[in-house]
Amino acid sequence: MSKTISYRGKLDIGLQDRIRLKTNTGKTGYKITKFQIISTEPMAQASEAIAKITKTDKTGSIAPTVHFTDSDLLAVATYSETNSQNYPLTEIIIFDNEIVNQDIFINITDAAGATTPFNYYIELETMSLSDIETTMLTLKSIRTVTS
Repeated sequence: MSKTISYRGKLDIGLQDRIRLKTNTGKTGYKITKFQIISTEPMAQASEAIAKITKTDKTGSIAPTVHFTDSDLLAVATYSETNSQNYPLTEIIIFDNEIVNQDIFINITDAAGATTPFNYYIELETMSLSDIETTMLTLKSIRTVTS
């Protein structure tokens, strides 16, 4: 039986949060089912935020670029708004259907150079993993970290 768990928080531009998911046995898997971001001051200023969920720590290399060939990338949310009523808010969310059993990381940047912090909300579906699935996911995670 699976259940849904959620995480939410606030991030300053250019920083990241770690979502602690790993367990001693690794027998719990997680899949992203929802990912949303919103400015802490909606419609107050123009912003072009890009939030990413990755499998590894990106401290020192957080950038407003997205490459789907990056095997670390699990999800991306973009958020564009202006303080003018003439332009509506736009949001695009893309996430991988991948299952993980290790910690994940979320970071937010602003391509327009704004510094207003952003809120994030993530929902994860949990599932039990067999011994073989646990081993495969853990080995895959080790390969990602070492490459």
